[in-house]
This record gives sequence, C-alpha cells and structure tokens, in this order.
Amino acid sequence: MTQAIGKPLNRVDGRLKVTGGAHYAAEIPLENLAYAVAIGSTIARGQIKSIDSQEAEKLPGVLRVITHENAPKLQPVKPFTKGGVVGEKPQPLQEPIVYHSGQHIGVVVANSLELATYAASLVRVIYEEETPIVDKNKVRQEAFEPETIFGKPPNFVRGNPEEGLSSADVRIEETYTTPTENHNPIEPPATIAMWEGDKLTVYDATQHAFGVREALATSFRIPQENVRVICHFIGGAFGCKGPVWPHVILAAIAGHEVGRPVKLVLKRQQMFDVIGHRPETEQHIKLGSTRDGRLTTIIHDGISPTSMFDEYVEAFTVATHVLYACPNLQASQRLIRLNKGTPTFMRAPGEAAGTFALESALDELAYALNLDPIELRLRNYADIDPDTNLPWSSKSLKECYRVGAENFGWSRRNREPRSMRDDGYLIGMGMATATFPANQSPAAIKARILADGSANVQSGTHEMGTGTATVMAQLAADILGLPVKRVRFELGDTEFPPAPVSHGSATVGSVGTALYGAATDVKVKVLEIARNDRNSPLYQVPENEVAIANGRLFIKNNPAKGETYADILARHHLEQVEADYQSLFDTEEKYSKHGFGAHFVEVRVDPDFGEVRITRYTGAFATGRILNQKTARSQFIGAIIMGIGMALMEETITDQSIGRVVNANLGDYHVPVNADIPNIDIHIVDEVDPYVNPIGTKGIGEIGITGAAAAVANAVYHATGKRIRNLPITPDKLI
Repeated sequence: MTQAIGKPLNRVDGRLKVTGGAHYAAEIPLENLAYAVAIGSTIARGQIKSIDSQEAEKLPGVLRVITHENAPKLQPVKPFTKGGVVGEKPQPLQEPIVYHSGQHIGVVVANSLELATYAASLVRVIYEEETPIVDKNKVRQEAFEPETIFGKPPNFVRGNPEEGLSSADVRIEETYTTPTENHNPIEPPATIAMWEGDKLTVYDATQHAFGVREALATSFRIPQENVRVICHFIGGAFGCKGPVWPHVILAAIAGHEVGRPVKLVLKRQQMFDVIGHRPETEQHIKLGSTRDGRLTTIIHDGISPTSMFDEYVEAFTVATHVLYACPNLQASQRLIRLNKGTPTFMRAPGEAAGTFALESALDELAYALNLDPIELRLRNYADIDPDTNLPWSSKSLKECYRVGAENFGWSRRNREPRSMRDDGYLIGMGMATATFPANQSPAAIKARILADGSANVQSGTHEMGTGTATVMAQLAADILGLPVKRVRFELGDTEFPPAPVSHGSATVGSVGTALYGAATDVKVKVLEIARNDRNSPLYQVPENEVAIANGRLFIKNNPAKGETYADILARHHLEQVEADYQSLFDTEEKYSKHGFGAHFVEVRVDPDFGEVRITRYTGAFATGRILNQKTARSQFIGAIIMGIGMALMEETITDQSIGRVVNANLGDYHVPVNADIPNIDIHIVDEVDPYVNPIGTKGIGEIGITGAAAAVANAVYHATGKRIRNLPITPDKLI
C-alpha cells in the first residue's frame, strides 16, 4: 500500500490554479463568443406594463434584447424545495409579474460585454408598482407551517415538553435572532451556453452538473443526453451554486436565440438578489433543568422567511433533536412569505443558525446553575441518538471537549463575567458544541487501470476548492497500491458517471464510497487475470495472499515473486481494464451518523467603544477518518472564519420601504479579512468508524461553522456581562 490516506499532501490541482492553467466557467476560450447581461427589476413587487428596448437594439453590435414578450416558452422544472433542481419555481422571462427586487426581467446579448452592459442601461421599463412585503413583523399573523423540515414534521414533539418545563427547577426562556446573510464566493456565478442544433453544451460554475443538465433539458424539451455540462473548477460556492438559478437558463435562452456561444456572468450586486441567501431567523428557546443540571425539556421554535413562490425552510431546529439527552422536546418552525428571492443552502443551513440559539441558551443555563459550561454539556451527554434511539456509528465528543479545553487553557478561565482584564481590555472565554450529520447520496464511478500501469478515475462530481480531486486521488492510490502521481482523477463533466449535488458535506462519503467500490473491483479484475494466467508469478495464488505497492502485485510472504499492472496488461494485449460502480445506501439505518466537535474562543473587548477582537481560537473535531490532514484543517478553519463573520459582522440589510438590498457589495457587506482572524488552532480527534461508510469518513466542510457564532457570543458575554442575542455582535450593541 502507498498509505497516501491521511497525509497532508498538497492539492493535485494547486499548480494549475496558481499558474492560471485552471480554467473556470467564465474563462473558457470559445470562438465567436457573444456576451449577455441580465436586466434586473428595480422594484420588489408589481407588474411590468411595458418594456422599450428600441434604443438598445439600434446599437451596432447588439444582437438581441430578450424579455417576457419575445422569449421562448419554457417547460416548468421542479424547484429544489420540492426535491427538484432549480433555485426557484418561476422560469425566467415567462410572465410580467415581479416578485422581488433584482429579478431577471430581460437579457441583452451583444458582441462585447461593454456594449451589452451599456445597451442594458438603455432599456426602459414601466411598472405598475405595489408595496413590497419585506418586513416579517407586518405579516407575522400569516406565518404557516411548511410541509416538512428535512423529513421531520414541522411541529415535532417528544415526551411532554410543557410539563417538563413547568416542573423544572431552573428555566431559561429567551429569543435569539440571526440576520440575512449572503454567500459571496470569490467567483461570481458564470455560464457559457453553446448550441449545435438541438444539442447544448454548457460551461457552468455549479455544485450540481447533473442538476443543470436536468433543468436545461426539461426547460427546452430536449433529451438529457443532448445536454453536456462542464464544470472542472469552481471558485467557491458555500451552497449558492447548488440549485440551478435563472441566469443559467437565461444564458441558454440567449445562446439559442442568437445562434452563437453566449457568456453570462452575474455582477457582485446581482448575487445578493438572484442566487439565494441564508434567511434571517427568529428563534425562541425554552430550557428546563433540575438543580444539578439535568435537562428536563427543550422547546425550540421560531420563524424564517421564504419567497412568494417557494417553501425554503432554514431548518434551525434539526441539531436540537440530537445534541443533548432530554426526555422532552418540542421543535417547531413556521414560514413567512416575503417579496424576496428564494433563500437557499448556505454552509451548514439550519445548523449554523440553530446552534447559535441552542448553544447560547445552554451557556445562559450554565450561569443560572453556576456550572461550568462543559460540565453542563457532559451532564446531558447523549450516549445514543435521542431522536431515533439508534446507537451512534461513532461519537468522540467527550474527547473533543477534553482536547479542546486542554489546548485552549480553559482551566484558566474565571467563571465570573467581566472579571478578566488585560491592559485595560475586557477578556472573555466562551465555548460551544459543534455537530453535523454524515450525509450520503448515491453516486457512480468509473475506474480504469491503463496499459502503462497508471489509473484513471472519472466522476461527475465537483471541485469547489474543498480538495475533492486531491482526496479522491489519495483514496484511489491507496486502494490500487499506486503513488498519487500515478492516479488521474477527472471530474466536473456530465459525460462522466453521475454524482449528486455537492452539498451537505456529503461528497467524500458519497463519491468516495463509489470510488472504493470501483477501485476495488478493477484491482480484483486485474488480479484475476494474473491468477488465471499460467505465465504469471501470481498464478492460482489466493487473493488474500497478494499485496500491491507502487503498482506491483506480489505475494505477501515472498515479495520477490510478483509483477506490475503494466506487465499483466501487456501480456494480454490490453489497453485498459475498467470497472463501473454505483453506490447505494441502506434506507433502514442501524446507526445514527454524525460528526461532533467543540469550539473554544477568547475575545478582547474595548470597554469604551465595544470593539470585539478574537485573540485565540481552538477547535477540536471528531469526524471519522481524515483523508488529508492539510485539506481537512483548511476546511475546519474556513468554516470557523465564516462562523466568526456570522457572529461579528455579516448582515444583508434591506430597505424596508422599497425591498432593495442596500449593502450589495463587498465594501458594505463586511466579511472577515486577515486582520480579523487570529491563529486558529485545530485539533483532529482520531476516530475509527466502521459503520458510517466503507471508507469511514464523515463530512468536514460544514461542521466547523456550527456552534462557532455561539462560542463567540458566549465569550463576549463572559468578557462584558452583556448577553447579545441578536447577531451580528456589533459595537453599538455593547456600549
């Protein structure tokens, strides 16, 4: 074995990226390329009375102005909120109704981007405007229950929550809010669409190539086999490139109408309106406890907005179901319809917001009981999944608490709030628990051993900067007994075997399981050729007595006796040996599968100005087998940074009178930068999980943000004595 798994190898695509050799969707060089610019609505609610595009169409080089008046009629596609693939239910340019600000109401196609941009500014639109509904408080009475919350009923009850609350010795009842947030990946959404007859090739920045294929084929009423989607490199996504948003279909419409390849790239400002967002939440938490800190009840309910046409649920109660042992639980959510675009997944959708409320409330309960926050959590440690009563496939949360606390220096913390100072600043320490499910979906892989003894593995999955291509090459190398450099992992193309949407921290578990099967099968195929060949040194040698290293198969107790993959294929005049594998997962789970972790934060707060600085951060995580230490740490750190942003600065602000985002740029929408982030100390707790999947991995991309905002908020309370329950924690809330 090469033992590549677990090593902190550099990214296999790193050199391509830093030298410009990695072509992202907007960078594909195509001849005769035209440029499209989407026109967005300037109102948030109403109807288009007229569109005058004559002045734009007169410009030399303007190829077409497409609106609802002349766009081709599209077939509806099921939205992702109903188990489909598109980001929102209405197809673009099919009706004159405006549902939200920035909604695509037209597209200009021209010979250059500059010309298309200028021409778009000349299109005159007259609206019949209505007052937009963008303030949830004005329509609170119209809140409704969604059909389901990630497969759970919208009003879930276990035991007798009200009785557990009334009989409790200590009660906490508080409301916590989180604001609207936007993803802001470095790469804006981009699509190039190229038609050849009724065949369509699309280069797209997407987390779901096969979803794009399905959406386009359905929209234009052509077979899915006629649509090819290519997405070799993606410049970040965080969830916003999972559903298929209207701009993708707009690009295909534009390409179809002008008969040329067309590129459409959204502007940063447009990204705040038309590719989803994390919706605001209002969460009510009630905790009941005995005097010795045993939870008697948890009641977690609240509301979040959705669009006028879809039912997106920010499932902030899901982690509450599983995190602590408690006999009585109520978890309920309601939705409110607003004149905004449909919200969507954003890193740890539901869990990020939900753990802020739950873990803040746990901290408040710890103070009410005069208990250390870790001790309170240990007293309510769930040895089995309290929701399903299934055993955990593995759970090392206690070790995360211990490792995190020891490395952070938690024992040096004074319990009393506002009791620690340094050079005039208030010092605070806070902690919180992290958790995220080990999600998995069916996937397929094709693995080949080639005549030169190298391997080629293909999957329609995606590389968003998470390191997928690297860890898959490592996994294949270990299974096949090859150096990583002898494995080529190809992805991002619907010509390859199908892969699910890359979200929910499920890619490695899903695609990796299929890879494990395909690589194992192709290895066995080559070995069987040798075992049945009288001229092979491995003739009739039992399979379990053969080992592989550096592409050479040999007898374990006689290593000199063996031959290479290349030797075997050459003797049989084979160009390649291949195997296809489709992973399926048992719907009747015998184990509950989750990753766990713990955050520890130290903050420094200016007592006069309320400025919060994070000075130290320690995270300890147990997420099964780690395939690459370097990329794993990068994922944990990246998620924590987003959690810090959630806690201290990120907020999308909408003008309530007109329904328009007023900070739709990176100057006014604040995200963490280097000066905001200290050294983040990551500790990976070794965890063997033989049940989660054949490779023993759990997702790591999202768990780091769960609990992070709560840990920061808890540290701020410890420093200042002020409990901030509405994010972000800005200076004005502290002074």
